[in-house]
Amino acid sequence: MKYQLLVFDFDGTLADSFGFFIGVFDQLADRHGFRRIADEDIDRLRGYDARQIIRHVGIPLWKVPGVAKDFKAMMSKEIARVSLFDGISELLQALVAQGVHLAVLTSNSEENVRAVLGPSNAALFSRFECGATLFGKRGKLRRLVADSRVPRSRILCIGDETRDADAAFAEGIAFGAVAWGYTQLDTLKAKCPDLVFASVDDIPHQLGLRRDSV
Repeated sequence: MKYQLLVFDFDGTLADSFGFFIGVFDQLADRHGFRRIADEDIDRLRGYDARQIIRHVGIPLWKVPGVAKDFKAMMSKEIARVSLFDGISELLQALVAQGVHLAVLTSNSEENVRAVLGPSNAALFSRFECGATLFGKRGKLRRLVADSRVPRSRILCIGDETRDADAAFAEGIAFGAVAWGYTQLDTLKAKCPDLVFASVDDIPHQLGLRRDSV
């Protein structure tokens, strides 16, 4: 297999949390003084990158860390509302069975990530880089790569947002876009990802995992 280390985003890639995000957005908007999202705007906003969404709802950049902190706290209190996408557990087990190393790179908290993964899945990951600022994934990715000592050519980042792609490409690492996350696939394709995964089941097939391990 070409890749020795897979770096997964969490929300929208491993975890199906978009419904929770939309469900608490109005509470966050009222608490922090920015615009709510109208139902008819949701699909359009999924075609935006993070900076465009921030501008659309009118969040000053200085408020972003506080909003993110509250979102993570709200998720922690209602963590049962968030689950892994179907097939993720089996995928992670198959990857590790073939000697692939796994890492998580996310803006969410390690507490939330571990709670949704569950103990058995969490144990499959060799590295958790959590709590990245909205535009701070590159720095955490750089540290992760340096500590891993895996050549950049053998690392693949997998995510559902344009900022995942930006961080990967800025560090000279391949990026795989997923079709089931927060951001519309056409928007991700505009970033020219190295791989595009139409479904969770598409990941092992495109990465060349042996059939007996999938």
